Amino acid sequence: MHGTSMMETNQTGRPTHMMSFGDAITNCLTNNYVGFSGRASRSEYWFWVLFTMIVSFVTGIMDGFIFGSEFGTGTISNIAAVIYFLPGLAVWVRRLHDVGKSGWWILSSILILPVLLLLYWLIIEGDSNPNEYGEVPTNTIAK
Repeated sequence: MHGTSMMETNQTGRPTHMMSFGDAITNCLTNNYVGFSGRASRSEYWFWVLFTMIVSFVTGIMDGFIFGSEFGTGTISNIAAVIYFLPGLAVWVRRLHDVGKSGWWILSSILILPVLLLLYWLIIEGDSNPNEYGEVPTNTIAK
């Protein structure tokens, strides 16, 4: 990182580094398992999505070998889905908070057009200053 501080921000007020894959998973599973308050950076959210996709793939293969079930429909996949549902929902809400939106927007995902808006909010950079949902994410976790 060329000598940058862990808390250093760039000109936009956002952290200068991404949250690591491991830190994102640790933060979602231990520090914020059902933490719906505060904010989550893009890297925390998208690393969580990647992690759950990897877990779904692996559990789907395990279900196929152990139970002979179709991909993603077996016992192990269902257990993993239940375990990761709340932290996934929590990081999704915190990601919306990072762009200054209420987590209640998730309910609009049952309609087609709001899904595109939600996706846009998940992709864009968050607010560069503290907002009503908290401080700018630092992308670091206490170890």
